[in-house]
Amino acid sequence: MDIQTEGVGSVPRPQYLIDAAGDLQGGRLTADDFAAVVDRAVAETIAEMAATGSPIISDGEQSKSSFATYPLEGLTNLAPDGVVIPFADGHTRQLPRLTAGPFRYANYTGAYVTQARRHTALPLKQAVIAPSALSLIYPQDGLVDYTREQFIEDLVGECEKDIRSAFEAGAEIVQIDFTEGRLACKLDPSRGLLRQFVDLNNAVLDRFSEAERAKIGVHTCPGGDQNSTHSADVDYAELLPDLFQMRAGRFYIQMASEADRPRVLDIIQRERGAQQTTFIGVIDPCDTEVETAETARDRILEAAEHLKGERFGTTDDCGFSPFGDDVAMARATAFAKIKARVEGTALAGAKLS
Repeated sequence: MDIQTEGVGSVPRPQYLIDAAGDLQGGRLTADDFAAVVDRAVAETIAEMAATGSPIISDGEQSKSSFATYPLEGLTNLAPDGVVIPFADGHTRQLPRLTAGPFRYANYTGAYVTQARRHTALPLKQAVIAPSALSLIYPQDGLVDYTREQFIEDLVGECEKDIRSAFEAGAEIVQIDFTEGRLACKLDPSRGLLRQFVDLNNAVLDRFSEAERAKIGVHTCPGGDQNSTHSADVDYAELLPDLFQMRAGRFYIQMASEADRPRVLDIIQRERGAQQTTFIGVIDPCDTEVETAETARDRILEAAEHLKGERFGTTDDCGFSPFGDDVAMARATAFAKIKARVEGTALAGAKLS
């Protein structure tokens, strides 16, 4: 049985790239010199990812300061005091706040795909941030002369443009990062906020054809940053029925670190649509211990018992370094984990043949 396998996105940046980003911010490095450092990191990352045997690769988000804020880098209509996201270990991340309209992306992911393509002929995958996540930058008190309705209309158009830019640059698969889904259930147990998020994401997905949506996926997890999470205490049963209402063809679901995998796998099998392929997380990026290929294989075989048919694949629970300053996991460890997933997927496929 041929089982698909794809990563989620980020891998830890090399220290020289982290140092260069600090030098750029501090005025000690020019933009051109920093671009050369980024290109070196992208080339090295692609080579290391290809060496794992991955059938589809990415640039590891080397040039993004974070998976969520890359479209905002360079905008001047933002303030730093936006929504705060607390993690279980006590640290926080904070989004910026929009101060004026109109809203436009400063960066589109097609540029990342174009850069990656210069270094490989392998199929490329590109992650984009969900419009639901970016909707949080609009202030609760509103803005003079720029209504929330106007903002949402602009946001949907910009997210569509972002996804199309990735495909036009040659991406095989585009993944929408929706890590705020489980968090929405925590913030609003009525699931009203979650359903608003789903509707907003569908407003973007509806702009694509059925064939295009088959190559667009949605990633969900309880957040992963500095080996901690923000919503792992939320029952998946609260999220999954609404998650699968999103009109995407692929879903990447954290599972390796889940306490009761069989129960959640049964919910996935019950709730997913007939044309939706689910990629089950078999590697835990919040655990610094490297899984063996056999461990990944066994998790895949477990999933196969509950997900009837062939509409499933394997993935990692989350990116290994969604924020550029996250050094909680060594870069070599991340690549070893990716290799274990790839090899474990092949072992499981042979067992299921």
